[in-house]
Amino acid sequence: MDTHFTDIDSYIDSFPVPAQDKLKELRQFLRDLVPAAEETIKYAIPTLVWEGNLVHYAAFRQHIGFYSLPTSIKSFAEELTPYKTGKGSIRFALDKPLPLDLIRKLVLFRVEENRQRSATKNKVNAS
Repeated sequence: MDTHFTDIDSYIDSFPVPAQDKLKELRQFLRDLVPAAEETIKYAIPTLVWEGNLVHYAAFRQHIGFYSLPTSIKSFAEELTPYKTGKGSIRFALDKPLPLDLIRKLVLFRVEENRQRSATKNKVNAS
């Protein structure tokens, strides 16, 4: 698989249909949730950027990887118990529906983190 994608459409098109369907669903959900965010490719995977990186996502053979930083994984640890997680990652099985309510919480948590970090940085720069 080519790992030098320049756009998200090419990334999605490089996967089999079941993964494409999940990626397209997740992409549209994220667009609707944070319409001001920019979509880009970072670390060779789709990334949503608003006041810094918000989340990344990627397809694998049997799951969608969702990357939302360790702070969100820690904050939602109880709700994430049904999923395999890592330091800043979550695996959503391809053969199950995406947990959109949980993803909404994770993304909005990251939006608030980025908003606070940006506000703090702006205060420091204004001093």
